[in-house]
Amino acid sequence: MHSPDEIIHQPVRLKIMAALNTLEAKQWLEFVALKSIVKATDGNLGAHLGTLENADYVQITKDFAGKKPRTRVRLSPAGREAFARYVADLHALLNL
Repeated sequence: MHSPDEIIHQPVRLKIMAALNTLEAKQWLEFVALKSIVKATDGNLGAHLGTLENADYVQITKDFAGKKPRTRVRLSPAGREAFARYVADLHALLNL
């Protein structure tokens, strides 16, 4: 049995991964909406997203909606697989 993925296991990152996992594979979630879901500050969410992006678990895009800057996030294929493994590892741990 594997131990749960330490990158995902941190509470805010777990909330981020769980929220993004509810979306379709190619669907993006705006930073502002994700911030509201996980109840994090801009800086805190940005730092956790940086960790997840460095692990190739999320993809981040920045563009403009009209004249306003917009940041959007989605799970990468590797992130979707990592989250599925994380959930399976927790199930295995709870079924001992």
